[in-house]
Amino acid sequence: MVTILIEGVLFAAFVAVAVALVAYGVFGHTPLGLWARQTANRRRIDRAQDLRCAIHGDLEERDLVRLPTGERICPHCYAETLDGIV
Repeated sequence: MVTILIEGVLFAAFVAVAVALVAYGVFGHTPLGLWARQTANRRRIDRAQDLRCAIHGDLEERDLVRLPTGERICPHCYAETLDGIV
């Protein structure tokens, strides 16, 4: 019984290693991997740009104010707009 369990665990480990090697080969050495890395970089840069106010600089996502339209705005700019300081 123990032999069967060990054989099952070793087979599962072999399959996991085989999948990991194929994924490493595909994402590390093919155009698909290059495309995936470039897409991830673009998303990271776009997100960082969304969290930057042109006037007040970088902000945390939790500090932003969500408008009824769904847009996010800097809390300082929002307060200035409400106070009439344009």
